[in-house]
Amino acid sequence: MSNKEWPLWEVFIRSKQGLNHKHVGSLRASDAQMAVDNARDVYTRRSEGVSIWVVESNSVFASEPTDADSLFEPANSKAYRHPMFYDVPDGISHM
Repeated sequence: MSNKEWPLWEVFIRSKQGLNHKHVGSLRASDAQMAVDNARDVYTRRSEGVSIWVVESNSVFASEPTDADSLFEPANSKAYRHPMFYDVPDGISHM
């Protein structure tokens, strides 16, 4: 199998314990272990991460931009989900 036939992998890095994994890029690798190893070398050269996830790009399923209204409109009609009805206590800076 040549490099051009290797599957494309999406790379997610968690920068610190307790934070979410974030998509940082893509790379080609022959298998999952090679993808993790390459992701470590490419995306965490300066100890930026504590965890690496790789997912084959063809396994990622995404919504279509044309479906945005039907997917996200229902949240807009539920005013109780918006923070305008809640008092934020003093001393809380990250909400």
